[in-house]
Amino acid sequence: MSELLPPAIDCQHLTHRYGKFTAVDDVTLQVRPGETMGLLGPNGAGKTTLVRMLTTLTPIQQGQLRIFGLDSRHQTVDIRSNIGYVPQQLSIEPALTGKQNVEWFARLYGVPRAQRAERVEHALVAMELLDVANRLAGTYSGGMVRRLEVAQALVNRPSLLVLDEPTVGLDPIAREGVWNQVQSMQAQFGMTVLLTTHYMEEADALCDRVALMHRGELRAVGTPAKLKSTLSPAATLEDVFRHYAASDLSPQTESSAASESLREIRSSRKVARRAG
Repeated sequence: MSELLPPAIDCQHLTHRYGKFTAVDDVTLQVRPGETMGLLGPNGAGKTTLVRMLTTLTPIQQGQLRIFGLDSRHQTVDIRSNIGYVPQQLSIEPALTGKQNVEWFARLYGVPRAQRAERVEHALVAMELLDVANRLAGTYSGGMVRRLEVAQALVNRPSLLVLDEPTVGLDPIAREGVWNQVQSMQAQFGMTVLLTTHYMEEADALCDRVALMHRGELRAVGTPAKLKSTLSPAATLEDVFRHYAASDLSPQTESSAASESLREIRSSRKVARRAG
């Protein structure tokens, strides 16, 4: 059935520059509907810039991008209604309860008023947060906060769920809890999932395919098993990561990456202020 549908993500020759620094360099990538795609790479590889392009938060400078057949230049509102996004930076309001945080995102996503209460409750149940829904989010543990952010992203029942480092800093039990719930929702609604992660074992276990970025370019795309087999029968995904990334970031690249990250944080804060 998915062969008859347009790709969930269709990037064609995407390029994005910050001044003279090229953060995303001629990236062409397709993600199939219902697929879990991992986006891997060292800090400064361009992953967050690419993710922000995919979620329409960063405009397309060069190339073409379609989400489920929708043109990102001309159908931005329609694309956003199909996407749930969990950014690296915290997106909860600690002075609100967990339920109020999810309700706020339901309004931002344009969930119809008549469906809002049901959608909010379903998202909280899916992330196993209903029992603490009336507690202030500022009292939540790290794992609970991340699950709340996923609940926020799921409240509009997106066709595409984009997770940017969703389990960074979480202990193994909390990480497993987040992924169990995401996979349950994916199975229920047939979502496509794109995630960035530095946990190679996480990508190996969860992803149908992975795409490895370095210096703004895609260096390798394939199933974890296929990519590992190109090195040796005993290779791990971490070996693949080291093979393509090689930890050879130059001082110029590191500086550019830091500047890129600062820009993204400032942009995220501006968006949050406008939304509030």
